[in-house]
Amino acid sequence: MILTVTLNAALDITHHLDRLRPRGGNRVRTVTERAGGKGVNVARVLHTLGHPTVVTGLAGGLTGRAIRADLAAAGLADRMLTIAGESRRTVAAVEESVGDTTILLEPGPVVGAEEWAWFIDHLDTLLPDAEAVVLSGSLPRGVPDDAYAHLLRLAHARGVPAVLDADGAALRTALPARPALVKPNADELAAATGLTDPEAAARALHAAGAGAVVASLGADGLIAVTAQGGWQARPPERLAGNPTGAGDAAVAALTLGLVTGEPWPDRLAEAVALSAAAVAAPLAGDFDRAVHQAVRSRVAVRPFATEELKPCP
Repeated sequence: MILTVTLNAALDITHHLDRLRPRGGNRVRTVTERAGGKGVNVARVLHTLGHPTVVTGLAGGLTGRAIRADLAAAGLADRMLTIAGESRRTVAAVEESVGDTTILLEPGPVVGAEEWAWFIDHLDTLLPDAEAVVLSGSLPRGVPDDAYAHLLRLAHARGVPAVLDADGAALRTALPARPALVKPNADELAAATGLTDPEAAARALHAAGAGAVVASLGADGLIAVTAQGGWQARPPERLAGNPTGAGDAAVAALTLGLVTGEPWPDRLAEAVALSAAAVAAPLAGDFDRAVHQAVRSRVAVRPFATEELKPCP
């Protein structure tokens, strides 16, 4: 099974409306609520693809109970750890007439030092059964900036490859712990390295300790820098919709590719196709199967030149 870790789990609330009008009243057509957070979204995609997955992380309060109830309703294996603080909510406003989404992100609970120590022990009991572990999303308050580095070392000790989707200090401090793969977006890549060229920035993260770097570039698809080579994968066209869970769908595909050992071009084509299919679905964690099938065979994957893969000094 694949284990996903969501330390800052959320109850995702999605409003669908024709057009968002700032500083004015907005009439909402439909509202949905479901368990969210990046790791939960990854688990939903893996579950839909038929791969066994277990969800863990931190959840607390009334919102935490709603998160866990929805995990159960979705058929996801729930090994969340209960904490005292109130889990966060996110609000996404999807403008259907233009295909744009505005997202409001609450900060999440304050996690006590004892709760964090409990979670470390809890995760260590789950790792022996995992083929891979996905560590993704923001850190709640009270959890140290090097939290992912600590969890990566736990995974290494158990021989479990780890995929990391984080940003800021949580990403930078984790690189020396050598994650098997990191998956930043373009903004996160630039912020972590100070470099505006995505290929150079990906090489910098690879040289800093990441086994592979796959960066999502929005409509331009993905670039990958790995020990086996470098590639760019582009979708055949841009799709309008809700991009909230697109990166998480890509992480699901890349993690499956890590587990199965698929060649990198195939992993990247699948990640781009699943990401596009997630944009076409109304809710994060879902994907449109028809879009997935239609896009998969038309993803263009090209290798970088050899000299582009030299580590940064």
